[in-house]
Amino acid sequence: MQLHERFRTLRADTGFRLKDLALQCDLSVPYLSDLERGRTQPSLQTLEALARAYHLTVQQLLSGVDGYGAATTTDSLPSGLAALVADPVLGAGLTPEWIQTLSRIELRGKRPRDKEAWYEIWRHLRRVMV
Repeated sequence: MQLHERFRTLRADTGFRLKDLALQCDLSVPYLSDLERGRTQPSLQTLEALARAYHLTVQQLLSGVDGYGAATTTDSLPSGLAALVADPVLGAGLTPEWIQTLSRIELRGKRPRDKEAWYEIWRHLRRVMV
């Protein structure tokens, strides 16, 4: 299932109208419509807002999405994330699930560049997802 299909399915399953979901997430109806049609990609903040609206974690929100559960090799990771995974101190708590989750992150269409930026994102996600 593609990400936009997951969004549409979740909304249909919960009985939300786009207007209802927009009010709960503080997002616009046209933006949510574009997400459901695959015309745009959500930010981390949007994923968090949608997850809250559906009473899910971001990981649960993304479950079943193509590519989300696929195996990730260190060679396929962005360089900063690969450096974080290799760091014996900072990367000590990274599970394969966390590495998979982090590997899918883009902020405003860009990926973090260095190990420290990836670490900060991971720290933030652990706070909001656990």
